[in-house]
Amino acid sequence: MSMILDLLRDAFTFARIPNSFYEAKKTISKLCLDYIKIGACPNDCMLFWGNDANEETCKYCHTSRWKPNKNRNEDLVSATGKKKTKKKTKKPAKILRYFPLKPRLQRLFMCSKIAKYMRWHAEDSNKDGIMRHPRDGEAWKRFDTTFPEFAFDPRNVRLGLASDGFNPFGTMSTNYSIWPVILVPYNLPPWLCMKQPNFILSMIIPGPRTAGNNIDVYLQPLIKELNELWSEGVETFDSSNKEMFRLRAALMWTISDFPGLDILSGWNSHTGLACPTCNFDAEPCRLRHSRKWCFIGHRRFLARNHKFRLMRHRFDGNVEERNPPRKLSGSNIFQQVKDIDVTFGKPAELNERRKRSRQRNIGQGAAQQWRKKSIFFNLPYWEFNSLRHNLDVMHIEKNVFDNIIYSLLNDKDKSKDNIKARKDLQDMGIRRDLWPDENDECRLAVFTIPKEKKVAFLTTLKNISVPDGYSSNISGCIDPDQRRIFGLKSHDCHIIMEQLLPIAIRNVLPKEVVAILVELSSFFRELCLKSLSLADLEKLQNRIVLTLCHLEILFPPTFFTVMVHLTVHLVDEAIQGGP
Repeated sequence: MSMILDLLRDAFTFARIPNSFYEAKKTISKLCLDYIKIGACPNDCMLFWGNDANEETCKYCHTSRWKPNKNRNEDLVSATGKKKTKKKTKKPAKILRYFPLKPRLQRLFMCSKIAKYMRWHAEDSNKDGIMRHPRDGEAWKRFDTTFPEFAFDPRNVRLGLASDGFNPFGTMSTNYSIWPVILVPYNLPPWLCMKQPNFILSMIIPGPRTAGNNIDVYLQPLIKELNELWSEGVETFDSSNKEMFRLRAALMWTISDFPGLDILSGWNSHTGLACPTCNFDAEPCRLRHSRKWCFIGHRRFLARNHKFRLMRHRFDGNVEERNPPRKLSGSNIFQQVKDIDVTFGKPAELNERRKRSRQRNIGQGAAQQWRKKSIFFNLPYWEFNSLRHNLDVMHIEKNVFDNIIYSLLNDKDKSKDNIKARKDLQDMGIRRDLWPDENDECRLAVFTIPKEKKVAFLTTLKNISVPDGYSSNISGCIDPDQRRIFGLKSHDCHIIMEQLLPIAIRNVLPKEVVAILVELSSFFRELCLKSLSLADLEKLQNRIVLTLCHLEILFPPTFFTVMVHLTVHLVDEAIQGGP
């Protein structure tokens, strides 16, 4: 690094560049943006911090906090020929790297321009009623009403927490998962708050295994600091007003994909009650032949007098008389989880087979459906938040796209329309024309692209040209000769679903199928706009309910995974949290 600094100093003679890497680190240290290393139990039972900072073993599983080292002492030969014993330092088995939040929030007010932008959400009025920022959502407004003293000073920071796991070794075969936790300051205007330089890295949760339900163990330092920022605050200098003030902060919600929501909230997403919004007001439907849960019954979201409610054989064989599920408040959720007591940790003897066996035996009671009481309920305001855990639209859109595209192509491994799905239709006594015969032969469904048209469909997708940077190399993921699509990322699915799919399917599928898929594509395109109208969102909600009902008529029940069902709740989250 010192050599790189020498090169930069020669190239930019006018700049004041440190003479060595050591001097550079000394300069940066004055910003007080260092991090803290906290030892963790290898089985994720506890952190060695606070009163437990000097413990040698875990209080729960009694595992040593140090890496095993058989040759603790190393013999060295000195210049005189005498042996000296060098004692090696102990190395922690697992380290949580925590970046204190208070100095990072104070840093936002060091620059007068950024400090002024931190008041933008209160000083810039919304004159046309269009939603462009989380401050325009119902959750923000309700938080202001519930906690007026916090809302009184617009400089108090509102945060969103985002986290997801990834493999830092990229395409290497190493099985490793590391979880960074990012905080987003929503005080900033929409053209700044989602820019990477304004993100706050809160912690890096170590691997090699995913923390899973034990993520609460690692979130303890952050929750402690958030509680201090809520109750006491921290003295901060506002460079735009040239004054000291007491800065407070609040966590508004979390953002994650659906497995991450399971981990952060504690809701078990592997059962027939996987939808956290419907909660216990749902009827689990298990498909006997496919051995999967399906999430149908979207007619309950229709008006009471809608004709679809009376149609039996075009849906699940029953008349729909249920009302939409009642939306539960944070206080209702807290009542469900307040008595759940969980001991965190991953016992070493618990192998994968036992894990799967345990998941199959999970019941439907509150104690089994909720894996834990989330650590976020330790925040005094958390149960009063209208929107606590956001659904990731891109993750849902990708899963919906995968279900559609592989079913259209009749992919033998990933299609939702197979012999097991047809036998499930026979079990349910619906759609007799799609039942398999005595030789397990099935006729093609109306949504399946004929073989002679698959090449034309895939060639259309492959040859569409888009501006540079609009998407990745989509054409490289499409093979018309083999009639398959592979390796698409979430953003690629986002582009195809909203922009390209309606064009490609026009001449290869019947009009009634095209109309339904175009309507679904239009839903995601309008939902992902940067500015939203409340009136348009209410219409969009009615449209997606009707679209899901048409999809139930078109596709088999196996198509309706929980990710497809979650689309019915996306509009409400947009109303609560903004675009």
